[in-house]
Amino acid sequence: MTGEAVRNPGAWPDLAKRAISALVMAALALGADWLGGWPFAAFWTVAAVVVLIEWEWIVLRRRLPIAIGAGAVIAASVLSAAGASLVAAGVVVVGALCVYVLRRPEPGRHLGAVGVVYAAAIAVPIILLRDDPALGPIAALYLFAIVWGTDVMAYFVGRSVGGPKLWPALSPKKTWSGFCGGVFFGTLAGALVLWSAGLGVSLAAIVLSCLLAIVSQGGDLFESWLKRRYGAKDASHLIPGHGGLMDRLDGFVAAASIAFLIGLLRDPTAVASGLLVW
Repeated sequence: MTGEAVRNPGAWPDLAKRAISALVMAALALGADWLGGWPFAAFWTVAAVVVLIEWEWIVLRRRLPIAIGAGAVIAASVLSAAGASLVAAGVVVVGALCVYVLRRPEPGRHLGAVGVVYAAAIAVPIILLRDDPALGPIAALYLFAIVWGTDVMAYFVGRSVGGPKLWPALSPKKTWSGFCGGVFFGTLAGALVLWSAGLGVSLAAIVLSCLLAIVSQGGDLFESWLKRRYGAKDASHLIPGHGGLMDRLDGFVAAASIAFLIGLLRDPTAVASGLLVW
């Protein structure tokens, strides 16, 4: 959530539930990062399948496309964990095309197919980043820090400061103060992880952290657009105080995808190193 314009900063609805849910989710993500390997891949595969179900239920409300998409996402995650990233990409494309063809007469078929790619992007980039034996765990922690720092501080700064709306037609409660606060603290959180890991905090690293914080909030806005298009307030009611898992991972999927592409372009043989070492 990219900050909300609330004139009464003392009003924090569902704050206790939000905090507890966030702590539980963070503990699970950090525990999976510490374990690595197949437990890490399994954790993010489950998250990706849940997001797929939420997405497709908003867009298509059909069980067969969900089953096909889930199969493609699971296969892509397993292949990524096994080192067959190119095959994984092909499986995602085939799964998306199958969903499109299956629901061809329906108006939501395009977004139904996009949902398969979106869900796969929850798991595949972070699995491939974490797989780097040298810096994989730090790369995952770096992304967590940026996305969580951005999300949490955008919420608190936006509610405390309020001010002009960021994009009223798309998300009427998000503010520029929340956006700027989220970018600042997300960038700071990423820099702190790099500094703690002894990787150095160069200007390029700061720019990268800032970019990923901005992209994270872009992912939030994209999900806001999707929900507004289909008249949905939340992706689901799975997480107390937060809504659906897609509501919590909308920024992560965007940041992780861009981070992976940057790392891949800079060092195809060690993606995490390409992301973090400047």
